[in-house]
Amino acid sequence: MEFKEVVKNRYSCKKYSDRQVEDEKLTAILEAGRLAPTAKNLQEVRVYVLQSAEALEKIDAATPCRYGAPTVLAVAFDRENVFTYPGGKRDSGAEDAAIVATHLMLAAADEGVDSCWLNFFDPDALSAALGLPENEEILMLLDLGYAAQGAGPLPNHTSRKALFETVIYR
Repeated sequence: MEFKEVVKNRYSCKKYSDRQVEDEKLTAILEAGRLAPTAKNLQEVRVYVLQSAEALEKIDAATPCRYGAPTVLAVAFDRENVFTYPGGKRDSGAEDAAIVATHLMLAAADEGVDSCWLNFFDPDALSAALGLPENEEILMLLDLGYAAQGAGPLPNHTSRKALFETVIYR
């Protein structure tokens, strides 16, 4: 699919069928995340593929937003392996994880797999429930699967501000 079509047509799916994402498509999605840039190429982001009944129960306990997706990707970063920017106020952890997550989301759309970016959960509680290392922080979850019959974008999906309202030239 052409990139313009990928970004135009993807939407946050809120109702999934029970059809599992095929291994080759999942691998292609994960590969896109692996290729995402990170500060100083530290590659401190970890992607957890959650598909077992046990793992999905933990997701359901943490958030109401799985929407029945048969696969959820948890995108985390290693807080001990980040680049600290000049001034010491920010580091690359959340930024790098967001870049990886965006690559995953757009690759899913390119593979014909529906997704939804989730951040409505307590990251510390979910990390503990999933048994992640203490130095890792979950930035987001990405539902993956195929839309159930009748699912589609929210009514306001195509509502966008004009370019001049969001871009400033100086």
